[in-house]
Amino acid sequence: MLKNILIYNSGGGLGDSIQLIPLILSLKNHFKESEISYLGAHDNHYENKLKDYNIKIKTLDLKLKYFGFRWWHILQAKKKYLQLSIDKFDLIIDLQTKLRNTLILKKIPSKNFYSATFNFSFCSVKNDYLTKNDISEMTILNLEKFLNTKIKKINFNLSNISKKFFEEAERLLPNNNYIGFSITQGNEYRKKSWNLENFIEVAKKIKIMNKTPVFFLEKNNNEIANKIKLEIPEALFPEHNSNLSSPALVTALSSKLEKAISIDNGIMHMIALANVPMIVLFGPTNSEKFAPNYKEVVILDSKKLFKTNNIQKIKTVDVLKHIN
Repeated sequence: MLKNILIYNSGGGLGDSIQLIPLILSLKNHFKESEISYLGAHDNHYENKLKDYNIKIKTLDLKLKYFGFRWWHILQAKKKYLQLSIDKFDLIIDLQTKLRNTLILKKIPSKNFYSATFNFSFCSVKNDYLTKNDISEMTILNLEKFLNTKIKKINFNLSNISKKFFEEAERLLPNNNYIGFSITQGNEYRKKSWNLENFIEVAKKIKIMNKTPVFFLEKNNNEIANKIKLEIPEALFPEHNSNLSSPALVTALSSKLEKAISIDNGIMHMIALANVPMIVLFGPTNSEKFAPNYKEVVILDSKKLFKTNNIQKIKTVDVLKHIN
């Protein structure tokens, strides 16, 4: 029996954390008697912005900001861990592949260590491990090999979200034929956004099809919202008309959608938790790694379609042909 397990995530975005939800839920279901802890290089979103998804995983706080990203952490990791006076971990699961981060993480005492770094060479159990882009699926399959067991994959269930968010979604979106749009990026360093004019053109065509455009925009994005309203007065901005503010509200609202159109961002993953059909646009980022992984997702990747990282090469007609 594994008494205690540690999961390490170096990703800093909400989307990175949302992508790990199936893995965490699967491990919690399989190791019901184990204590599972989470160590992040950044804030533990499950206890903050994502708390309304009720993932409920314990935090290991070593008081080392950006854990794994500073070489001097290698001198402090074990010391900080020992100060907590907790047992050696039966298993540490390393969910990233940077050599520096892995070397630092290994300073935390453990009986078993799983990592994909350097082609799984740091794993304490040698095996023919799989390499897949879906981090949750890959890790579950490899842990089955690592532990010689069968782990059932548990996907997120909307029942995890409080009823109040669905009541609010019903108030804000009381009808049918809604098409959702997520158009802004959180990471400013990669040009992942599609031109606003393109989204407006698609939304106008959708309106002609007797469907209502719904834009997911934070309340402080008034400038973008006003530009859209000038072109499409019927467009809805539900988050701007609610006293609630939570990724769980976005997921609840998404359950009311007929379809969603999104770039690669955190909201894309919030929408995906509702398992609604999606069209997702990718440019510089890896669609195989970051796109939602279920059947009703259409991926438009400029790298595959036009051999370029430039997402602007995707045209409105490319999107519209996937809308019934």
